[in-house]
Amino acid sequence: MLQYRINIGDAIPDFSAKDAEGEEVTSNDLLGSPVVIYFYPKDDTPGCTKEACGFRDNMHQLTHHDISVIGVSPDSSASHRKFIQKNNLNFTLLSDPNLELCRKFDVIQLNKELEKETMERSTFLIDRDGIIRWAERPVNVNGHVERVVAALKLLQS
Repeated sequence: MLQYRINIGDAIPDFSAKDAEGEEVTSNDLLGSPVVIYFYPKDDTPGCTKEACGFRDNMHQLTHHDISVIGVSPDSSASHRKFIQKNNLNFTLLSDPNLELCRKFDVIQLNKELEKETMERSTFLIDRDGIIRWAERPVNVNGHVERVVAALKLLQS
């Protein structure tokens, strides 16, 4: 079992990243309402598209619980704009080209077999105070959004 440096009950790390329009989003901007932050490897690939469209298609369930969604990948803001437009996404994507945000959320793992770092597809449910309340690591894309919604309902009951 992997040991992580960031866990349930921890406050989210301080960060700043650009969205698809080049606007800066900071960790402080997330305080005050719950948010799902999910990390994915690359725009417009089959698994990442399926995951993003899953959030898009279930946004009504999330917004019903006052939850917003933010996706994070190493892709550029321009790539995110194209991905959003192509798939009619209805949530924010943040660009993390230097993997700084990924490292702060501890989603970069050393693959010893390949002797290189890889991103672990991960999702965090964060409360209005910026505390991580639930995580799925690594994420299985199939049924992922349903598990997020189920966790949200459990946490709010």
